Amino acid sequence: MPSVKQFQVTFDCADPERVARFWCEVLGYVVPPPPKGFANWEEYNRTLPPERQGASFVCIDPSGVGPRMYFQRVPEGKVVKNRVHLDVRVGTGLVGEERLAALEAECARLVPLGAVRGQLLLADDENESCLGMQDVEGNEFCLD
Repeated sequence: MPSVKQFQVTFDCADPERVARFWCEVLGYVVPPPPKGFANWEEYNRTLPPERQGASFVCIDPSGVGPRMYFQRVPEGKVVKNRVHLDVRVGTGLVGEERLAALEAECARLVPLGAVRGQLLLADDENESCLGMQDVEGNEFCLD
């Protein structure tokens, strides 16, 4: 049996720091400390060649359990639906009205951060309700 591998989730985006900080708020992640010898990330960033300044940003799970998230600047904008997306698990174990209330409460918290509400998919015979959302650059994710 193969061993479990750690992985990171990588986002292509226009403004890596803005998108990373949005996801820090969504997930309770944090920005890691800057490299040794630098007081902050801005100071480190100024040492890079101009074309690399602000080109990437990282956030991590402070408990060390969740995957590292890496945000990299790309020249092209988002043009189609994501083939992979995150499901933010806010309703685990909840059903019916209780689950809908949890989804709506999290949506209400995220919209002021720049998220955009999408379609609410109500429970059916196989799946419980979930709520489609978009982050600050239009990347789809679900409140599940």
